[in-house]
Amino acid sequence: MRRTRLTKPIPILTIAGLLAGLSFAILAVPLVAQPASETRVGHGFGVAYDAAHEITLTGTVQQVVTRHTPGSPVGMHLMVAGSQGLVDAHVGPFLSREMKEALHTGTPVQLVGAMESLRGKKYLMVRELNVGGSKVIVRSEHGFLVHSQGSTAKTKETAKFESNGGAR
Repeated sequence: MRRTRLTKPIPILTIAGLLAGLSFAILAVPLVAQPASETRVGHGFGVAYDAAHEITLTGTVQQVVTRHTPGSPVGMHLMVAGSQGLVDAHVGPFLSREMKEALHTGTPVQLVGAMESLRGKKYLMVRELNVGGSKVIVRSEHGFLVHSQGSTAKTKETAKFESNGGAR
């Protein structure tokens, strides 16, 4: 079986023509950024979070939902009765064990978050959860879920009470 080898050199004009064509193609594409037509709330892997429309909701936990319902955000939900009626508040999957144990039917809570729609249903995407003098940050200012550090932050009143020796 005979093998043939290409020994004919490629003409320099062919290489020069290819380089000229490439440089023309690069220059033909506009290299300037176009301004966005409007500012929009960012969309990541989950529901968008609009910090400009945050609300504070004070109410009582009617139900703690730990089972995932298809079509809803993953993680714990609190059904909270407040001035806006019954609200499905999403607190995510990262609450500490102590905080999960503190949340039960009848527990008064204060929630800070933004109402968002997902598949036709409204959810309060909780950024900050206040229970019994403890404050837990559930989401960052941009709406990303954060992991609990195992303990909760105390409010100023609780910290002052504890520094004065507690109950007497």
